[in-house]
Amino acid sequence: MEYIINAPVTAASAGLVYGVITIESPELAGAASPGQFLHIRCEGYQLRRPISIAGVAGDRLTVIYEIKGKGTRWLSQRKAGDVLDVLGPLGHGFPEARGKVLLVGGGVGVPPMHFCAQRLEDCDAVLAFRSKDRALLTEEMGALCKAVTVMTDDGSLGEKGFAAQGVSAMLAQGRYDAVFACGPKIMLKTTFEAARAAGVPCWVSLEERMGCGLGACLTCATPIRGADGQKVMKEACKDGPVFRGEEVIWDG
Repeated sequence: MEYIINAPVTAASAGLVYGVITIESPELAGAASPGQFLHIRCEGYQLRRPISIAGVAGDRLTVIYEIKGKGTRWLSQRKAGDVLDVLGPLGHGFPEARGKVLLVGGGVGVPPMHFCAQRLEDCDAVLAFRSKDRALLTEEMGALCKAVTVMTDDGSLGEKGFAAQGVSAMLAQGRYDAVFACGPKIMLKTTFEAARAAGVPCWVSLEERMGCGLGACLTCATPIRGADGQKVMKEACKDGPVFRGEEVIWDG
């Protein structure tokens, strides 16, 4: 049980709203690493909501989520001083990286990239959105990264195109030691393919539906290539959500 220390705020957006909650907890903040998530109970619902950690500052931890259903709408109505039932931090995050890292985030996959940027000494980013009114954390990422490319499907912000196009362009311009990505599966697949073509190792955070968050319900089971090359089923919540790109069976 953790206390919220500030009221949720929303992004200025026509048709899409993001909620932001900051939680004060030395235990959560001290244990969190980029790529992990919190499992938050919403009143009246049996299943918790998995929400990626967007950043840590001192004893305070921030999560950013899309308000898209009754559960997240309830969450967005919490006030400062309310109490949340929280499990976490859960899952395996991104590895510790030395050298220069290219961060790739799509939509609500951008917040965990922000947490990565907080912890990295040298990073650039590609941020992809459907349109300008769905963009978030672009200024914050600009302050943490040396270079940021913004892509939108309709060209209303940054460059017109998809994440993989921005990734290929960035990889062609400079030397990177790793690529970290979070977003829709098709974006992760094309990002991995661009990184593989450039000879750069890539880690992806899979956005799978999660029930228990602990690996017991098997809701988030996903096909992964084992050490022997054969397909095995692993739980994104427990074994991931971060996997090496070559481990994922993209069309499985």
